[in-house]
Amino acid sequence: MKPDAKLFYDTFETPAGPFSIAANERGAIAAAVFGTYPALRKCLKGKEAARDPGAVLPLRRQVEAYFAGSRAPFEFELAVEASPFQDKVWKALREIPHGQTRSYGELARALGNPGASRAVGRANGANPVCLFVPCHRVIGADGSLTGYAYGEEIKRKLLELEGSNKGC
Repeated sequence: MKPDAKLFYDTFETPAGPFSIAANERGAIAAAVFGTYPALRKCLKGKEAARDPGAVLPLRRQVEAYFAGSRAPFEFELAVEASPFQDKVWKALREIPHGQTRSYGELARALGNPGASRAVGRANGANPVCLFVPCHRVIGADGSLTGYAYGEEIKRKLLELEGSNKGC
């Protein structure tokens, strides 16, 4: 994301609580979080965004469709800074099908680096665009709902909504 890019955001209610999205002038997503503007600013690394619901409306509609039970994949352009490894992990996260989960170890093996499960966990935790890059679909090797920035209860709700038996 360019340092001088203008950012716009909106916060709205979902069945899992308030959700905030920020996007740049082209509508590319810069951050998405469960929470309000202060939580969003953390993902924006302190950058300011102007409240403009219309600027993020296409992204909001996708989130609302998701919570209404749509299985359509999110369509978006990312406007986030990522290391090459984070980018690989986030692409792998987007490939986890709706209603399925993967462990950190499974993702590491899929990336061709079976010893990198902790690094995968760090990249997963650094994901600034939850839901759109479905970090909630990553679970512990033992099936536990470990490591979700917004808490186990929200992770469980998302997995249950998607029909995953891991949410129960």
